Amino acid sequence: MRIDILSLFPNMFQATMGESIIGKAQDNGFIDINVTDFRQYTTDKHNHVDDAPFGGGAGMLLQAQPIFDAMDAIHEQTKDQYSKGRVILMDPAGRKFDQSYAKELAQEDHLTFICGHYEGYDERIRNLVTDEASLGDYVLTGGELAAMVMIDATVRFVPGVLGNMSSPMGDSFSNGLLEYPQYTRPADFRGMKVPEVLTSGNHQKIKEWRMRESLRRTLHRRPDLLKTAKLSREQQLILEDIKLDEDPTVPD
Repeated sequence: MRIDILSLFPNMFQATMGESIIGKAQDNGFIDINVTDFRQYTTDKHNHVDDAPFGGGAGMLLQAQPIFDAMDAIHEQTKDQYSKGRVILMDPAGRKFDQSYAKELAQEDHLTFICGHYEGYDERIRNLVTDEASLGDYVLTGGELAAMVMIDATVRFVPGVLGNMSSPMGDSFSNGLLEYPQYTRPADFRGMKVPEVLTSGNHQKIKEWRMRESLRRTLHRRPDLLKTAKLSREQQLILEDIKLDEDPTVPD
């Protein structure tokens, strides 16, 4: 997978994108991340990439010209090896990013993220994009941090990046539920003991315990997820049993 990023602050990506799992994924050739400073493509003699909005108003807007020219250059570099793929505009009004969105993006061979700054974008820039994405209902100074989060979550699903593809599939939200509690050595730390079932060696019992605790944690911490989670009949019965066990007054 190739990932292109258009940003006025390319140095923000150096440490984050070059370390840990993402750094190893690049070293091993699973992903190729390229950051373009689109200020280099401005035709303004003062190197400005923003201007005041027509009709007046507060703030400055990113101009269309530098973004379009930078995108043209990226397409020229990649057209023989990659598709145009998905072009993602970081925008607070965009589609809310989640785990299913990350898995969707991981199917592409080429992603391009456009990171804005200032008050907003010249509306014509949207003609370049396939996706408008947001992390949530708040505004960041620029799109760089949001792009990093999306890239980090997405590349986990690229084959080979984590080595064991069961790892991302077991993450919280991958099946609509929160992940079950996990423990490691020692089995008894300051009187806090690991549940006996996890040291029993009975894999069927461990699987059942994990399913139950995943449902219990979701019920307690994110009950809203249960409204949309696609639960099996077995999970539905376990969930009802958890509710009854914790509050006997809850009707069946």
